[in-house]
Amino acid sequence: MNDARKNKKGKSKRREYVSRINRVIDYIDTNIDKDFSLKTLAEVACFSQFHFHRIFKAMSGETLAQFIQRLRIEKAAAQLIHWPEKSITDIAFDCGFSGSAAFARAFKAKFQMSASQWRLKNCLQNSKICKTNSNIWKDFHISSYYIDSVTNNLIWRIQMKEKKHIKIEVKNMPEFHVAYVRHIGPYKGNNELFENLFIKLMNWAGPRGLLNFPKTTVMSVYHDDPNITEENKLRTSACVTVPETTPVEGEIGKMKIPGGEFAVAGFELSGSEEYEKAWNMVFGDWLPESGYQPDDRLCYEIYHNNPKEHPEGIHIVDICIPVKPL
Repeated sequence: MNDARKNKKGKSKRREYVSRINRVIDYIDTNIDKDFSLKTLAEVACFSQFHFHRIFKAMSGETLAQFIQRLRIEKAAAQLIHWPEKSITDIAFDCGFSGSAAFARAFKAKFQMSASQWRLKNCLQNSKICKTNSNIWKDFHISSYYIDSVTNNLIWRIQMKEKKHIKIEVKNMPEFHVAYVRHIGPYKGNNELFENLFIKLMNWAGPRGLLNFPKTTVMSVYHDDPNITEENKLRTSACVTVPETTPVEGEIGKMKIPGGEFAVAGFELSGSEEYEKAWNMVFGDWLPESGYQPDDRLCYEIYHNNPKEHPEGIHIVDICIPVKPL
């Protein structure tokens, strides 16, 4: 066997390992309040129990226990900020901790402060951000607020500088079944990274007849809060909607994105550098005034065009944040 064929075979094997580990990570993420046995997770990955733990650590950089503990603590940290009415004990149990004492020890070891101190610190910090956040885009104001007579959805029309208008609608989004290519690590401002992820995904989906526009939805899913999770552990997935029964293989994974009530903010952005500003505007300016709070489901972006085909390079995108009444 020549070197080229050996390399191709080696890459194919690695892609299969990546797919299996991603499958386990998705399973843990969606069942974080459950007790996980090595046997169950090894079965999800289709590895033997004896080898699975070693493979997981080699592929993810963390032991299975370290990964589960970190994910639980980070989810709890986010809930402490976004759900101020929820008790610390309830958050601990909902994130899979066996009790308040175990949670308190783990949380303090991670953040060097108690859960109540974390909540107070971040609530005060968020309050200051909300007061100054309008500097992100000057001349921001809500020009109208109404209930759509057909859908009964709440709609905000927001006027930005340079005569830009944004519509934010709170509505029920469907459940999506998607195929994805995942990246773990830094992604902020990395255009080349996202382009490569989507090229890889489209090169898989296209020949299989899965790009049935306009029914197909192209999106990016963000699994972690960049203000909590370390940058080198952030997970993002480039996704395309597919039928639920679509078979996947290798580096292509498949997952379900829960539906429900979302704030859907439509933007026309001049470039990739405006994405962070757009997210900050929704979280920092609109959300505190809306009567809603973030819910514990996945955030994502839905893309409505290819900016390279737009005469002005405009990115037409919906930022979708799961919400519930405050």
